[in-house]
Amino acid sequence: MSDLATRLGSVGWPSAEAALDAQGFAPLPVLLTPAECDELRALYPDEGRFRSRIEMERFRFGAGEYKYFADPVPPLVRALRTALYARLAPVANRWMSELGTADAYPPTLEAFLARCHKAGQRRPTPLLLSYRQGGYNCLHQDIYGELAFPLQVVFVLSRRGADYTGGELLLVEQRPRAQSRGHAVAVEQGAGVVFATRERPARGARGAYRVTMRHGVSTITSGARMSLGIIFHDAK
Repeated sequence: MSDLATRLGSVGWPSAEAALDAQGFAPLPVLLTPAECDELRALYPDEGRFRSRIEMERFRFGAGEYKYFADPVPPLVRALRTALYARLAPVANRWMSELGTADAYPPTLEAFLARCHKAGQRRPTPLLLSYRQGGYNCLHQDIYGELAFPLQVVFVLSRRGADYTGGELLLVEQRPRAQSRGHAVAVEQGAGVVFATRERPARGARGAYRVTMRHGVSTITSGARMSLGIIFHDAK
């Protein structure tokens, strides 16, 4: 974890920002080592590390389960959340400006979480998601209260083609007065994707307009897949 800042610094952020503007998501290269992926996966059975466990079938969210980390979140997760927020806050602020909203995000995660806590959103939202063969996640948005950061990140911790098959990240955008458009993104172990939480600006002939986005996971056709979700706003 000591060289995480170096790894994050090596990302082609201008290209990632251009992809976010064009399609609402941007693949990130491998940023977590296999050992770090294994370290996070090994936490899953330890119920003391989590504040809640959700069975997707019970709520018709899909097939599988996920667990939200309790405070304090693991150091690696905290480091990722803090560093990625700082990288993405300028994009978030530009998007809000283009959409003509009054929302503005401070430059540090600590300051943003202070706002969340003041609004009654005090529960941490980073989570591990676990799927087995036949599992999937329905299209959704991760909104947990009045405050929501417009971008989030997911990292896949399992080995595509070795631990599991299927299980692509699904991203669907709905433009005004148009059919939905979908993307299916295969993600290697330790790599990630940053994507719009709820909506993004798109540029049209009359200026920017809102594109609504939802995300999910396609059916796991064999094996088991685990991923780490980095959501920047806390929950009520």
